[in-house]
Amino acid sequence: MPAAVITVSDRSAAGARDDVSGPVAVRVLREAGFACADARVVADGADSVEAALREAIAAGARLVVTTGGTGVARRDRTPEGTARVIDRELPGIAEELRRRSVAEKPAGMLSRGLAGVAGTALIVNLPGSPAAVASGMPVILSIADHVRHQLDGGDH
Repeated sequence: MPAAVITVSDRSAAGARDDVSGPVAVRVLREAGFACADARVVADGADSVEAALREAIAAGARLVVTTGGTGVARRDRTPEGTARVIDRELPGIAEELRRRSVAEKPAGMLSRGLAGVAGTALIVNLPGSPAAVASGMPVILSIADHVRHQLDGGDH
């Protein structure tokens, strides 16, 4: 299944910091058998997130994982950009990701990440830390194939 990873970070987009979270998600997806290019890095902001998501879906991605921009800082607008793209929200995924994150550190409850479907693609927002990505990817992998099957018209 084709997948895409989008890292949302002003500093990484400007070349001031290496992307350390996106490669974690890419590695996990590839190890699970997904066709996934290297992570795309975009600046923070709803417009850049929306554009990157739409481009990934137009290119055929059936699973799109974002990392970064889910917090409460002024430029953290990944959920807002994602909300512009998804057709139906899947709040249980985001709730489980937050639950696991909070178990690791209390600040995890500040993540505002969304999950949902856009056409035939599953989109999931993860926080920007490599640890949050590593703990969140198993959640995504546990339901990705079922979501794809459902979106393709399959039965429960």
